[in-house]
Amino acid sequence: MYNSPDIAMRIKSTAKEKGVSLKAMLEELGLGSNTMSHMLHGKMPAADTLARIADFLGCSVDYLLGRTENPEVNR
Repeated sequence: MYNSPDIAMRIKSTAKEKGVSLKAMLEELGLGSNTMSHMLHGKMPAADTLARIADFLGCSVDYLLGRTENPEVNR
């Protein structure tokens, strides 16, 4: 249903738009430096990892999953 390489690419493009380095983001979140590589090679991230990345990037998990094109968080 969800394609982890697509999620990784959306994370990468969102970080770039926000001027955030992936390395800095992963370090700040306490995630391994190979997290993005794992996603690019088909390993789906844990829900809490995806939520932390979304919070860090200021977007919704639904946006990262490709369920919406609207990056805004609905609260």
